[in-house]
Amino acid sequence: MDLHQRQQFDFLLQTATERFAARLEERHRGAETALALLRSDPNAEGVWLDQFVEAIFADFLLDNADGAAFVLCAMPKRKLAGVTAGRQDAGTGTVEETLVALARCLLTELLLKKTTEVLEQHAGYQSV
Repeated sequence: MDLHQRQQFDFLLQTATERFAARLEERHRGAETALALLRSDPNAEGVWLDQFVEAIFADFLLDNADGAAFVLCAMPKRKLAGVTAGRQDAGTGTVEETLVALARCLLTELLLKKTTEVLEQHAGYQSV
């Protein structure tokens, strides 16, 4: 991946993480509650991680083969084991649909990790 593409992916990830964390904190009145809900079920009522990732893919025009390839190229060393487990949309359909589903799975996993880190930091600051 070229450096300018890496920079764009980092911007995408940072923007998505900030938006998702802020949304959760506002909706659940603080980082601690948001963090607990995110850890218990990332797709629970009021959290909706998968829907958020779908919106990010649409907003950043990534819901096509080229966009999916951009996301996948940014994560060449991530393991695929378990990523598609339980996901009916990954591995079925056209090549484009499969690429987009795989890219969404990987970005969802990464966004969950990054958002958890941000909320942990915010919760730590709130207790002080």
